Parts: sequence; structure tokens; C-alpha cells
Amino acid sequence: MAADFVAGTLGGVAGVLVGHPFDTVKVRLQTQSSVAPKYSGAFNCCIKIIKQETVFGLFKGMASPLVGLTFINTLVFGVQGNVQRQFDQSSLYSHFISGSLAGFVQSFISGPMELAKIKVQIDTQGKERKGKYHGSIDALRKIYRMEGFRGCYRGLMLTIARDTPGLGIYFMSYEFYCSEIAKMYADGQIGIMGLLTAGGLSGMTSWVCTYSFDVFKTRLQAEGLDGQNKYKGSIDVIQKSIRNEGIRVINKGLGTQLLRAFPTNAAIFTCATLSLELMGQTSNNSNGRQG
Repeated sequence: MAADFVAGTLGGVAGVLVGHPFDTVKVRLQTQSSVAPKYSGAFNCCIKIIKQETVFGLFKGMASPLVGLTFINTLVFGVQGNVQRQFDQSSLYSHFISGSLAGFVQSFISGPMELAKIKVQIDTQGKERKGKYHGSIDALRKIYRMEGFRGCYRGLMLTIARDTPGLGIYFMSYEFYCSEIAKMYADGQIGIMGLLTAGGLSGMTSWVCTYSFDVFKTRLQAEGLDGQNKYKGSIDVIQKSIRNEGIRVINKGLGTQLLRAFPTNAAIFTCATLSLELMGQTSNNSNGRQG
């Protein structure tokens, strides 16, 4: 239904505005050197970005996700909603399958979008000097000029490995949390706070399960700012990262991502669900605010 696409659009805008500063910090932590780390943690990273680049440094690269993620959420909620309705009943299985399909589709859009966003986020030259890129669109244009179409899809396999199961878990867990929260109320109405809680928890659950792929994807997409690439591909970045930094590398920046995941996905799901209700549609996720 068209309502799913509209709800996804509104949810996407809300999610980007809430979560982008957290994402900038996460990317800086994921890509910093383990030998001579620039930041001691998320808070230290945030403070240094503001001091060196002003508060707007936290919003670097937002143009790409604001356009891209809004479109992606439109696509994801539209695909997931319409595929899920093809099942005979609304089960956790149906939400996982429809979410996974939506995640696979979105990978082909989120890949280049995140590549451009990451390049801008790590392109730090302080307040006075200009960086290599003037924004996400400029970054993507220059990447295409230097590396062609293939270069714009650097890290695609890791993006698919993250988003396909990730979106399945995302929608399935939202259905589960909505149902469990609804059991706490006699009338089965979970209300705004219930929606916010279910949305936030579903985002955190999804990221905990797939975060390691995001670390490797980010590293593969972040390199080359100095004109040199040290990774040959997806397998190589996994092997070298674990060999050089140990298995703990798979959780690098996870704390920041979870802090971002709760408010971001609370905003996305709540805005999307309420939008469907305002348009007179029943959300396919726990029937809106019903248990």
C-alpha cells in the first residue's frame, strides 16, 4: 500500500535528524588507528569534534543520509509492509522474511550512500582548512570519477551481510516487543511510550546481532582518503582487522551505536506507526498500537 511508503518517508526523516551525530562519533571510533588512537571514547570523541570542527562537525555528511535514508526507509517500509501482507497470518516468521527481503533490496542503495557519508565524516581538516570533499554528493562524484561504478559499491557484500538479516531481526523484534508490552495493559493499547520503547529496543537488538559486519564495512569504505588502499576486499578486511586487533575489534564503537540506535529507531517506528494510523491504515507491526 502507498501508506507504507509515506510512513517510511516520515520515519526516515525523524530517524536521521535524531541519530546522525551519534553516527559521526561511531564512524570516527571505528576508523581510528588502534596504535595511536585519536579518541579515548565516545564522549571524548564528541568533545574533540565540537572543539575542532564546531557542533556542525557532528552533522558532517548528513546530506547523503537525509536524502538517502529517507528514501531507504520509504523503500524498506513499503517492501516489508507489502510483502508481509502476502502471508496468511502475521507471525514473527513473516516479519523476519519480509524484513530480510527489504534489507537485501536496501543494500544496493545504502551501500553508495554510506560510502559517501563515511568519506565526508572522516575527512577532517579542522575549522579553517577545507577537506577533500565538499559534501556527500561531491564525494560520490569524485569516487565515481576515480574508481568508476565499482568504486561506488565498495563494501557491498558486507552491506548485504549486515542488512539482510539485520532488517529481518529489526521488524521481527519490533513485532515481538509490541506484543510483549501490550500484555502489560488490560486494553492492549501500548500508547506512545510503548511504541518508543519497542522501536528503540528493536533497533538495539538488530545492531547487536549484525554490528561486526558494520565495523568491517566501515573500514573497507573509509580507506583511500590518502590515495592508498590496504584492503583487497571483504574477506581481507575481516582477516587483517582481527589479526591486528583481536576479536574485540568486532565490537569497536558498539556502545555509541547502541546509544544512537534507541532514540533513532524509537523515532522511526513511532513516527511510521502513527503516520499509518493518521492515514487510516492499520500498521502491519502489531496492528499499530494494538497488542
